[in-house]
Amino acid sequence: MTDIATDAATRAVAEDETSERPLFRQVDQPLAARARDLLDRLTPDERIAMLHQAAPAVERLGVSAWHTGCEALHGVAWLGRATVFPQSVGLAATWDTDLVEKVGEVAAVEVRAKRAENPMVSLNVWAPVVNTLRHPGWGRNEEGYSEDPHITAVFGTAYSRGLRGDHPRVWRTVPALKHFLAYNNETDRSVTSSEMSLRTLHEEELPAFRAAIEEGVAGGMMLAYNRVNGIPAHTQPELVAEARSWSDESIAVVSDAGAPTFLVTTQRTQPDHVHAAAALVTSGLDSFTDNDANAAPTIGYVTQALAEGLLTSDDVDQAVLRLLELRIRTGEFDGDDDPYAGIGADAIDAPGARELAREAVARSVVVLRNDADVLPLSRASRVAVVGPLADLVLTDWYAGTPPYVVGLGAAAAERFGEAEVVTGADTIALRASSNGRYVVSNADGSVVEAAGDAAVDDALFDVTDWGDGILTLRSHASGLLLTGAKWPMRADATRVGEWVVQESFRKHLHADGTWSLLHLGSGRWLRVFRDSGLLAAEAVTLDAAERFGVRVVRSGATAVAEAAARADAVVVAVGNDPHLNGRETEDRPHLRLPDAWAEVWRAAREANPRAVLTIVSSYPYVLAGVEAETVVWSSHGGQELGHGVIDVLSGDVEPSGRLSQSWPATEAQAGDLFDYDTLRQGATYRHQPDEPTFAFGHGLTFTTVAYESVTVDAAVPAPAPTHRHAGFAPREDETVVNAVVRVRNTGDRDAEELVQLYALSSGLPLPTPRRLLVAYRRARLAPGEVRDVELTFSPARLAVWDDAVRLPGAVDDWLHDGALRVQPGTYTVAAGPSAWDLPVRADLEVTAG
Repeated sequence: MTDIATDAATRAVAEDETSERPLFRQVDQPLAARARDLLDRLTPDERIAMLHQAAPAVERLGVSAWHTGCEALHGVAWLGRATVFPQSVGLAATWDTDLVEKVGEVAAVEVRAKRAENPMVSLNVWAPVVNTLRHPGWGRNEEGYSEDPHITAVFGTAYSRGLRGDHPRVWRTVPALKHFLAYNNETDRSVTSSEMSLRTLHEEELPAFRAAIEEGVAGGMMLAYNRVNGIPAHTQPELVAEARSWSDESIAVVSDAGAPTFLVTTQRTQPDHVHAAAALVTSGLDSFTDNDANAAPTIGYVTQALAEGLLTSDDVDQAVLRLLELRIRTGEFDGDDDPYAGIGADAIDAPGARELAREAVARSVVVLRNDADVLPLSRASRVAVVGPLADLVLTDWYAGTPPYVVGLGAAAAERFGEAEVVTGADTIALRASSNGRYVVSNADGSVVEAAGDAAVDDALFDVTDWGDGILTLRSHASGLLLTGAKWPMRADATRVGEWVVQESFRKHLHADGTWSLLHLGSGRWLRVFRDSGLLAAEAVTLDAAERFGVRVVRSGATAVAEAAARADAVVVAVGNDPHLNGRETEDRPHLRLPDAWAEVWRAAREANPRAVLTIVSSYPYVLAGVEAETVVWSSHGGQELGHGVIDVLSGDVEPSGRLSQSWPATEAQAGDLFDYDTLRQGATYRHQPDEPTFAFGHGLTFTTVAYESVTVDAAVPAPAPTHRHAGFAPREDETVVNAVVRVRNTGDRDAEELVQLYALSSGLPLPTPRRLLVAYRRARLAPGEVRDVELTFSPARLAVWDDAVRLPGAVDDWLHDGALRVQPGTYTVAAGPSAWDLPVRADLEVTAG
């Protein structure tokens, strides 16, 4: 034992003998000293046990059991009733950091409220996700903020700031950024390798994580499942050390669920779990999220690694110290000195949270196209809301249970006085060929059987096609979804959900027109039990599957057309279910709007030209072949989705949402999901050679804004080469470029304009982005108002990675072979309402430093 450790142990014994308050509970002591004091009181076995997600209690010290991780991506998840805000990609569409910070604050308060109900709720929040949205085919697109790494950092930092709070000592919650690093595909995610040039790493990956850590509002990171340049992200010590270098405070690093095991089983980079545990700890991992709540395997592997000399006690102590510092930051050992200790269970669903949820949706709605001036619908008195999302509010995997929901149909009826809601689903009856009887459900959905004599109400199902042949069936008798979650089958599911979806089916159309239904959750075909008529998903082959005769009792397209024809205006609500055709573990099969939704749109549009294609989705679509003059987008907005969208469509709220992710014109334009080199592919707004359907930053107002001029400093010196990634906003020690953009509201309504400033360059020795957002500012303009909007940016934002540069005294590893360098030359500074609409320009000369 070292002299320091001996002194600490002696001090601990003395304090115990005199019944003094242990130093780790003394709030006036430095964080590091408190953590060291607690560590010194732990036995070697107790320290090892702290390395697992489920850390046991140490009763002799009054230290409670604890675990890492509480999901709170856009509100508290998985813990029951909680405020549900728009998905992260929707929050970014607000371009409002103050609002996003407030959302983070509500989420953190509700995490604290959940902890008041259950002390095992962790204050280590696994959010936000700051992986960039470089490809819209990623199954987890809705979890991120933007295709731009710096904008991702801006909103990830704002959300983290809300989660962290502003108390100097105690954090409201401790955010852990996900998923470090280069994680953007679900297909084979634990084995695929994200090939990263140093240019891609330093220009497009690392900056997304840096800001929240550097600004002291993130206290942890979760590592990614994938490999980076062939090596598991969980065993990349250089990358972890780089992230930790951005802060003077400790950063606790946790594994993703099951990832320690994957080093041996799927990635096969370690010979056994003992070596894997050693590799993880020496690479910088602090907490093993493995084997669920069973810590025994991890404890055994680490203990054996110590015995074999693969780890030292100092390795273990450093990891445990970081975890203890995280716990101390939460106020766990502060008693009444925890400023957030008064947050009780009644803080869930506060009135202010409801108001913020509605505001967040409205601010995130993006008017993509309004060519026919259909919007706003202020003069409509009878509105039809049609389509699969006409009055359906869907939540994703990382959402809580909303205390209430308001769909588009309900909100439209509330606003316009009358709204007809039609889902567009075909109403069908299924007759089993094996016994000639119709499939029926009882009123609560607990019994589903082929026992009906006629195609009447208890035999009717609304079938919705979510694209690519994926169907859901909703019983008229129970009002709920057919599900294979129980055996035999039932019709009692309130939603599509769970880790393995049980409510989705795919039909096989036989030559005689009958259907067989494949239950996708089990991979088994539906069959009807002999003599009983009950249904179950258990047939292994198509030959053993039941064949159902299908009677279409009511055409969904006809119902849509009739409702549209009766209305002054029609809102066509289509989009995705967040659990189907793209989600965690499943990338999107393609980027196109499903054919079924295009047909719903055409049926409505042909019956009524005052139609609004309202897309509620987790991601962009390719709209080729979908002719729509009026298009609006919202992410899945949570409990206030309907109010927020209708607030904008009605004109009660001026549209202010702007895209943080471009919508490609073709699938090819998005590039290859598995190729992380966006420069080589010409992918994302930074490198696109051809215009997308809707550009990064795009979003319309209900008026017109003219960009009249931009002026910019004539020249600025290039900063010295560096390994410090530029932030989006200038740092205090950086030179700035000043620009002034003159805008005029030329219409007759107020405008919420997002004034955007881009740097354009070409012809320089090293390749640069074609366009790069360097600054933005909101401007609310009254009709006829002219405004000079001032913006600033650091010339460091213009830096690109130069492999040839070597910095004296730099870290000697592969990650720092080169440096970020601003190339002298002439740059164009351009302003406008989107990355592809930049009407005013000026030159900026960057001189050699």
